[in-house]
Amino acid sequence: MDKFLIQGGKRLEGTIRISGAKNAALPAMAAALLTADAVRLDNVPHVRDIVTMGQLLEHMDVHVEFPEIPSTAVTIEAGRVAHAEAPYELVRTMRASILTLGPLVARTGYARVSLPGGCAIGARPVDLHLKALEKMGAEISTEHGYIEARVPGNGRLHGAHILFEKITVTGTENALMAAALAEGESRIENAAREPEVTDLAELLIQMGARIEGIDSSTLVVQGVGRLGGASHTIIPDRIETGTFLAAGAITGGELLLTHCAPEHLGAVIAKMEETGVEIRNEGPGELRVRAPGKLAAASLITEEYPGFATDMQAQFMALVTQAEGVAVITETIFENRFMHASEMMRMGADISIEGRRAIVRGPSALTGTNVIASDLRASASLVLAGLVAMGSTIVDRVYHIDRGYEGIERKLSSVGARIERLRTPG
Repeated sequence: MDKFLIQGGKRLEGTIRISGAKNAALPAMAAALLTADAVRLDNVPHVRDIVTMGQLLEHMDVHVEFPEIPSTAVTIEAGRVAHAEAPYELVRTMRASILTLGPLVARTGYARVSLPGGCAIGARPVDLHLKALEKMGAEISTEHGYIEARVPGNGRLHGAHILFEKITVTGTENALMAAALAEGESRIENAAREPEVTDLAELLIQMGARIEGIDSSTLVVQGVGRLGGASHTIIPDRIETGTFLAAGAITGGELLLTHCAPEHLGAVIAKMEETGVEIRNEGPGELRVRAPGKLAAASLITEEYPGFATDMQAQFMALVTQAEGVAVITETIFENRFMHASEMMRMGADISIEGRRAIVRGPSALTGTNVIASDLRASASLVLAGLVAMGSTIVDRVYHIDRGYEGIERKLSSVGARIERLRTPG
């Protein structure tokens, strides 16, 4: 398994271009299953999860035209879906595979999808997805690690009133895609409001879907008999943007981030500014970050959008290890998302865990050591810690970070970080 070797203590300066959002590109790729026509997606990041999703679609006999670097365009044409199945071998490392369930059932009347894998950050049950599809007429069974769904009668889903008992991003996306081809009206309440959901809705509208309530917690969908092709540009990755904001701040540096979407980062920017970090808009799609002096501790509670994203919690924890005072970080989304804290403690961070709360006392003089990444965002937080640690830090299992960050070591090196990938055979 590849590792990162980081020599800490280097101030970062320069410009970084933000890639497209993995969490927007994946549902967009799944949405291409809803039509026999070609769907072109631009600004797709070169990350492992995108490759896996492409392989999954190809397994279904869908034509996928992958980009050659530096191109970011992916073209998908599902003229026929020969195998409405997502096998375990392809989806065991990627939770987003569940996003093929709704489109497959809506398009073909049948789907068999392996229960997904992904990061070890706690339970992320798919029961809310299944309840939504059942309300739309699907008959669902779960056995031997697979979800099997079929639509009796004419094989077409029908509109339904779907009230999610808790907010779910992928559940909202699955219901939205299924409803686009269902017969009649669907009303989705307590829907997720994340920018990635909005991006999917806008793609579906380009394909011919009729959706109202975009950006709100209630989506109303009038099902249509057929969807067509479209050309769509994926939104910038707000989590990558937030990660590089933290990188500039934690190293006391100054970075200009381009091709980003500041409007998607309100809570993250506000919380970083609370620590003393300076962040300002430099123009359309540009943010400049600098940490002019000492950082001050700031507490946070993770929430669904537009609150502080759970996907930025680990990176913020790394930042406040360098801040004066006590920061209390409360994780409300996932129950097992503090695994990076023990690795930071091995580097010298003063962190204590009390259930869903992490208490961080700073500033701490971090020292380099060997650490192991447990999930995608934990990987990023350990890289941030390594950037300020004295000596050498080796981050193991960086396949996690490759799932969601496009060339993070290359981008950091371009602004002065001393980081390199240690490749292992196999």
